[in-house]
Amino acid sequence: MDAFLLSTAVIFVAELGDKSQLMALTFATRYRFRDVIIGIIAATSVVHLASVAIGAVIGAQFESAQGTISVIAGVAFLFFAAWTFRGDKLNDEEDTKAERNQTAVIFAVAFAFFLAELGDKTMLATITLATQEGWLGTWIGSTVGMVAADALAIVVGAMLGKRLPEKAIRYAATAAFVGFGVALIAGGLS
Repeated sequence: MDAFLLSTAVIFVAELGDKSQLMALTFATRYRFRDVIIGIIAATSVVHLASVAIGAVIGAQFESAQGTISVIAGVAFLFFAAWTFRGDKLNDEEDTKAERNQTAVIFAVAFAFFLAELGDKTMLATITLATQEGWLGTWIGSTVGMVAADALAIVVGAMLGKRLPEKAIRYAATAAFVGFGVALIAGGLS
């Protein structure tokens, strides 16, 4: 349960203002909520399952060095804070991809999200969490956190067709990552 709650919160915050959340908003201005959310759930489930598998393997190999892993995870979260502060934008090519293929919306959304999440900060955060937490709770929690954040963007996109106020979201997400990072480093050093 701890792994579920922690990963839900961390990934929800990580996804705020992320490129894939902007993709969700863009898809939502053109397609039905149900189709967009099903595509996101499918892609997120696969990417985060792979992420926890990677993290579980790393965690099992370095179980005796949990303090070091906590410090490394804390540094990674500080990196995520810097990445979040910098922000993500959809470029013209990504925006065009979001507009195409109305006959297979679910597959288009799933494929776009799958590609967007490979190597993204939420994938890296999930790997990091899985090194220290249970894989099942981390997988379910990270998937729920990401889908919840993207659902927020879908609702906003469907209702308003506008972006979330990026600056405020970026600052709040950055502060949360710094908090998680500092806490992990402090825990690893003690």
